[in-house]
Amino acid sequence: MSAVGTVAIIGAECVGKTELAQRLAEGLPGLWIPEYLREFCDRVMRTPRPEEQARILAEQRRREDEAIARAEEQRLAWVLADSAPLATAAYSELLFEDDSLHEEAIVHHARYRATLLLLPDLPWVADGIQRDGPAVREAFHGLLLQRLQRSGLPFALIGGAGEARLQAATRALRDL
Repeated sequence: MSAVGTVAIIGAECVGKTELAQRLAEGLPGLWIPEYLREFCDRVMRTPRPEEQARILAEQRRREDEAIARAEEQRLAWVLADSAPLATAAYSELLFEDDSLHEEAIVHHARYRATLLLLPDLPWVADGIQRDGPAVREAFHGLLLQRLQRSGLPFALIGGAGEARLQAATRALRDL
């Protein structure tokens, strides 16, 4: 097992995952892993189809493994994952009624040292093809929360804006 602590920063759209992951990576210090789903959507200029979900999940995992190896080489203690396979599995379940990725995602999720589930308490902002709207955001948050609670894996709910959100995340990492 790696000495690097990997943190999953998950949540629905427009909850500040990327900003929080980057700020935590700067402050700890650690490495930030961008969300592969965003890159995928930008590259193909659409949201994923059901049959693409497993490859997206696998690519996020592969990038995490690479970042952990880089962090070990650089003697960094943290890797901050902007999203996680559990989010891909939940997205697949919510939008495509496909729960086939759930078990693999939970097994993978058990390896995180900490999970920060961001509350949907920031204003929703449309930014193109990746935004489904406030109603989907609420439903997705509820599904992630339910999946984490059922898994029995530890997590912290993180809310607030700006510096307050960063401080809440920092406290949660210290406490977990």
